[in-house]
Amino acid sequence: MTTETPFGEVWCGFNTSHTQEISMKKTILTYGLLSGAVISVLMATTVPFAHKIGFGNGLLVGYTTMVLAFLLVFMGIRSYRDNAGNGHITFGRAFAVGICITLITCVCYVVTWEIIYYNFMPHFLDEYSAYALQKLQASGASAAAIQKQVEQMAKYKQLYSNPLSMGLMTFIEPFPVGLVITLVSAGILRKKPQVQAAQSAMAAS
Repeated sequence: MTTETPFGEVWCGFNTSHTQEISMKKTILTYGLLSGAVISVLMATTVPFAHKIGFGNGLLVGYTTMVLAFLLVFMGIRSYRDNAGNGHITFGRAFAVGICITLITCVCYVVTWEIIYYNFMPHFLDEYSAYALQKLQASGASAAAIQKQVEQMAKYKQLYSNPLSMGLMTFIEPFPVGLVITLVSAGILRKKPQVQAAQSAMAAS
């Protein structure tokens, strides 16, 4: 959504010129879809081998693939800064670009997982539940702790029966990773124009 102001158009809460707005949208879509494609392909090629990898190692592999995919957040922000911003970008603008790329990536992640789960791996949650309970029993957990785990997994299974609730659960898996990478990338890549930086330094002094 854009709003006309005396200083240009406002998009995602930030003043932008028409050219910058188009460039911002293009950058977000390009890098968001690229990141989404990477995370989807990596998921599709690793999840089917969860039994061989092991659920414990599978968790590590899963978050590693997320980090690899979200590296495109950094690249997207840098591309926008160097091409549309003439080498300059504020933290806020960098964060806006990065978080939008993250959101697109997370949506791709959700869609891919739901396709895999409902069509190819409908028993995944049952198998994971069995693994979690076996691990808990092997650790010498009390009967109360085991029963609590059983009840928790039953709630997860109920949520998984609804694509919407399952989608919300799945969305929050990669989002924190993307959020952290967005914050770090925005902090690293922010670069004010020399005149603005000098004025800020003078104001601070």
